[in-house]
Amino acid sequence: MNHEQSFGAIAVFAAFVAFTLGLSFYLGGKAKSAKGYFAAEGEIPWFINGVAFAGDYLSAASFLGICGMIAFFGYDGFLYSIGYLAGWVVALFVVAEPMKRLGKFTFADALDSTFQSRGIKLVAGISTLAVSVFYLIPQMVGAGVLVEPLLGLPHYVGVIMVGAAVILIVVTAGMVSTTWVQFLKGGLLVVFSTVMVGMVLMRGFTATPIEDMPELAVLGPYSGGSYETELAAELEKHSLTVLPATGLWDTPDFVRLSAGPDAAPLVYSVSMSASGAITLFEAQTVEMVDGKKFVNGREQENVAGEDGVRHDLRPVGRILKLPDGETSTGPIGPLKFFSTLQQSTMMISSKKTLKFETDTIDVYFETPTLGSKLLLPGQYFTGIRTKLFSDKLNFLSLMLALFCGTASLPHILIRYYTVKDESSARKSTIVGIGTIGFFYVLSLYIGLGAMTSGALDVTNNNMAAPLLARSLAEWLFAVISAIAFTTVLGTVSGLILASAGAVAHDLLKEFGQMEFNDSEQVRVAKISSVVVGVVAIVLGIVFKEFNVTYLVGWAFSVAASANLPSLVMLLFWKGVTKQGVIAAVTVGMTTSLGWILLSADTFSKVYKIDPELAITPFSQPGLVTIPLGFLTLIVVSLLTKKRAE
Repeated sequence: MNHEQSFGAIAVFAAFVAFTLGLSFYLGGKAKSAKGYFAAEGEIPWFINGVAFAGDYLSAASFLGICGMIAFFGYDGFLYSIGYLAGWVVALFVVAEPMKRLGKFTFADALDSTFQSRGIKLVAGISTLAVSVFYLIPQMVGAGVLVEPLLGLPHYVGVIMVGAAVILIVVTAGMVSTTWVQFLKGGLLVVFSTVMVGMVLMRGFTATPIEDMPELAVLGPYSGGSYETELAAELEKHSLTVLPATGLWDTPDFVRLSAGPDAAPLVYSVSMSASGAITLFEAQTVEMVDGKKFVNGREQENVAGEDGVRHDLRPVGRILKLPDGETSTGPIGPLKFFSTLQQSTMMISSKKTLKFETDTIDVYFETPTLGSKLLLPGQYFTGIRTKLFSDKLNFLSLMLALFCGTASLPHILIRYYTVKDESSARKSTIVGIGTIGFFYVLSLYIGLGAMTSGALDVTNNNMAAPLLARSLAEWLFAVISAIAFTTVLGTVSGLILASAGAVAHDLLKEFGQMEFNDSEQVRVAKISSVVVGVVAIVLGIVFKEFNVTYLVGWAFSVAASANLPSLVMLLFWKGVTKQGVIAAVTVGMTTSLGWILLSADTFSKVYKIDPELAITPFSQPGLVTIPLGFLTLIVVSLLTKKRAE
């Protein structure tokens, strides 16, 4: 849907990317020493660094993933924003000033500041690599989904393009260019997101009655318990028959109708209203054949075919009824936006995957849904409403990881070394929190605006913001797509820089005791950047089907489990030993990674096997592995304290 290429958009996009790369080459001359390459000589002004914090943090997960989740699931997507923002409280009050005071180049410097232990350098370096690579995956996935509609290129081409551009940025100038790219990107992101929200409010809402949706056939409503009899009587008038509910279709959720032996079956979803009436809405089946998407048995088309019909997927959401029977609201205020939506009725698409033996098919169907329901939690995080205990634990585990993970992300931690003192570190954190918080408020309007615009179909869960922009103006689509792509460039360059520091500074120089002078250390870091960049490209292609925000949840879990226990306990407990730090980082990192690899989501989406075979009871590990990291550190420190003394 809405994937036509635009030469204007491509031109703006190319200009943004060219400017970013040009800036990188220009600043390359300012990063000859190790301190210049890893920490920008500590000379970045605190305000610039604060906005760059936002640029680093408002990654593909925030801009693409959160807006997409709000567009698909309403308020639940915003819960991610709350978790992300709350995590900055830990960063501001616990981590900011000590990190600046204790460290020099990397997270391992701070962790090892009182012990001078090669073992700490080793585990902290590996942990930095693991977290950075996990966080790189959603950024690369986001790059791929952006390139598909913008340039008409396959997903893997977008991933390779971003990987190549980022490697160039990191290799040419390091932290100096990364900081300025993030500053510009963070500023542009907030400015143009504000413009987009203003245009959404000016457009307001427009209702589309079912009779004006020619592609959506409806049967009924019928009375509750015996609707089959009424259905059969109506079908007889149209020479239709009901096909047997066997195999894949042995479910009460769908009914298949046949117009004859040569006609493709029509699939209808069975929807029951609050009063018990049954209505059948025509659904869509989606299958992938030889890399092409088939909708209702015909290849998906972006334009109308010879029969005058465009065989495309329907929107993820559209407004069915507005309050007081209005057909259009016209321009609407920021608060009126929510109250109107709350009193409206929308057609919201859902997906159900049917499986029988070796056959699988995805069915997308629309259901009338009250706006008030979408503005309450529980559409995506089903554990909030259901009584399933594992779902509740999964939700709590994710929220804990988001709260604890921000202050443990390596590419965020190293940004504290780019300013001159502790006071600047604190002030830049406050600027970052303000910028990020304002954007998250905007994301709620962008996500809900995308849901009600009809601009994105049920497979575009990472494309809400760009496709909403396209529905408003082609120039805005060009700018938003370019900013989104630059967002990925900036965040990925920061992550690769953190990884390169871990390899060159922590693992080779400090742990491996390899003798490097300043320029040699920078050269090793640049070579490491190329290797990590290639790994990120491969993983970005493998994890194509995931929502980027969901993937970031995993990265936060690994970061919080591996890094936070040692960092916090070093600051607040004098009984910490080097053995305790090594054990806590090792246990937190391995258990969180192991938990993810054995979870139901990984089984179904990565291994493509039955998720019921998964070993872990829920997919997000933080609820178990973060406390386990703290417990390990305390127990091992107590056991080794006497020997250390």
